[in-house]
Amino acid sequence: MGKKAPKQSSITKTVHAEYVLTRPRKGAKLKEEVWQTEDGEVVRYSLAYINHRICGADNGRVLGYDNSHEYHHRHFMGTVEPIAFDNYKSLSARFQAEVNELWKEEERK
Repeated sequence: MGKKAPKQSSITKTVHAEYVLTRPRKGAKLKEEVWQTEDGEVVRYSLAYINHRICGADNGRVLGYDNSHEYHHRHFMGTVEPIAFDNYKSLSARFQAEVNELWKEEERK
């Protein structure tokens, strides 16, 4: 009799949020998706600020973080760079801080 395959923990999408922004960023979006294991470990994520009026590249993604393609990385205005990843909570806070800074810059223009 053969060995049974080890039990893999199930992964569930726990967050799927999309916010369409109003003035002064009418039509822009903030998106967040998170997948977790049964014990709460974040194993997949995607954060994005999308505004086609600011960025025509990367499907309008002005700023984003995700771990697709087997590594953690940051999208900014059409460029992609690898990042260090400590945990999702700190990365989400970093994303929010960067979005807030981008909005302040937009308002100064």
